[in-house]
Parts: sequence; C-alpha cells; structure tokens
Amino acid sequence: MRFSFWPAPVNSWNDTLALAKHAEAAGWYSIWFADHFMPNAEDTSGPTNECWTTLAALAASVPRVRIGALVSGNTYRHPAVLAKMAANVDQISGGRCVLGLGAGWQENEHSAYGITFSTLGGRMARFEEACQVIKGLFTNAQTTFEGKYYQLANAPLAPKPVQQPLPLLIGGGGEQRTLRIAARYADEWNVWGSPEVLAAKGAILNRYCEEIGRDPRAIKHSAQGMLALTDDTAMAERIRASGRPAIAGNGPQIRALVEQYIEAGVDELIIPGFGLGRTLDETKGILDRFANEVMAHFQ
Repeated sequence: MRFSFWPAPVNSWNDTLALAKHAEAAGWYSIWFADHFMPNAEDTSGPTNECWTTLAALAASVPRVRIGALVSGNTYRHPAVLAKMAANVDQISGGRCVLGLGAGWQENEHSAYGITFSTLGGRMARFEEACQVIKGLFTNAQTTFEGKYYQLANAPLAPKPVQQPLPLLIGGGGEQRTLRIAARYADEWNVWGSPEVLAAKGAILNRYCEEIGRDPRAIKHSAQGMLALTDDTAMAERIRASGRPAIAGNGPQIRALVEQYIEAGVDELIIPGFGLGRTLDETKGILDRFANEVMAHFQ
C-alpha cells in the first residue's frame, strides 16, 4: 500500500508548498490537488486555488513525489489544451505527473463562469471523447479526431510527456458509464469509498476489462476518505456514522482498516488535508502521527 496526501485548495500557496515538502520528506508517495474554482456551497467567497498552475509550481519546487489532479473536470478545458498542460507539467517534474480526469459535476462553477454544464449524458459523452483525444495526443506525432464534441486536425503535441505513457487516472464510481470508460482508457482509477465500496466497484471494473480483453491488473486502484486519527472512541464513531467515507480511529484501528483496503485491491490510499488541524503545525503533526502509527507498518 502507498500513501498520498491531498492538501486543501483553500490553503495559501505558502502553506500548500510547506505541506507538500513536509509530506515528501516523510516518505509520502504522491501529492494530489483538486480542480475547482470556488466552494460548492451557498457562500462562495472563500479562496480556492487553481489546480494546474499549482501543480506546475509543485513540479518545480518538490522534487520527488508524484503530483496529480484529483481530478480535472473535463468541462473546464478543451482536452487538447489539458493534454498540453499535463505534458508540460510532466516535463517540469521530470516525469512525475498524473492526469486525473472526471466528467465534471460542480454545477455552481459552471453557472458562475458561464461554462456549459450539459446533462449527465452529455458530460459523459464528452468525457469519453476527451479520453480518446488525450491518449491520441500523448501517443501520436499528430492526431486527427472527428468526434461529436471535439475535432482535431493533424494536431501535434510536442514536447511529449517524459513518461510513456503519462498515467491517465479516471475518477468516479458510476457503474454504467464511468467504470466502462475506465476499463478502456485508465491507467489508474480513483473513487471515494469504504473498503466494501472499493471491492464491489473494483470487481465491476475488472469485469469490464475482461470483456474487452484487457488485463485488469493494468489499472491501479486508489481511494480516499476523511481522516480522523483520534483516541476519542466516541468521536471516531460519530465520524464513521456521518455517511461520508471516513478513515477514523486510533492507530491500530486505522491499520486494520488499511488492511481491508488492501484486501479490496486498493494500491494507493489518499489522505485529504481538509479539516486536518486549524494551523499548519497542527496539520503537520497529524501527518507525522499517521506516518508513524500507520504508514510505517506497511513499508
């Protein structure tokens, strides 16, 4: 099992950089960043840092860990432009970028910025075409694509990513469309959820791979849940009962949960920084406790 950190987009750049460097020094595997422009709330006044400019800065500033989007909303950028951005971040990082991609879901951003939202079916159709566009650009000297939503004519992408292939991570657990798209195009797949959810959806993804003649082992699985590393049993129970995927309890309890994720086929467990302490030092302290009490037992 590999462990990765996901700093909150509300952090200042200085705090994001400090947390990323701290996680890197402590042996974490990847640093992820969300792709949103504003809070998904009635009050949208809070700060939200942009994903890909942040990833480019991390690529130049943090030299070891993988860095990736968790996940880019396909509706926000033309996929050819996104492929160019990801390839450039891969160049800056020396081959450590992961392009995480999803269909897009946060409607208030689309309304505020005048971005076409479409129906769920429309977003999924665009999403599948985008995967084809991105894979083609990463692979081919020139790419021509005639889709319903995207059209390319002898489009180059140079320089290519350092990684061949640059990993494409598909985010989402939709069993009718998203997992089929992941089976065909993903190098990695990610979804929020408990070990039970990951096992069930992972089995469906594996079946879709087998249906198209692809080895399911070619796709790495990752998951995340809100962390509450606490000795307060009542608090851990409240967090688990909240309905949101949670990684809650003391060190031994969380280690047991990690074992369940491993049994469910999860290769990478991502810890969101949302709510991990009120200050930078508190957040670092929680990360260090997790590294000592949990990570160290799986390395």
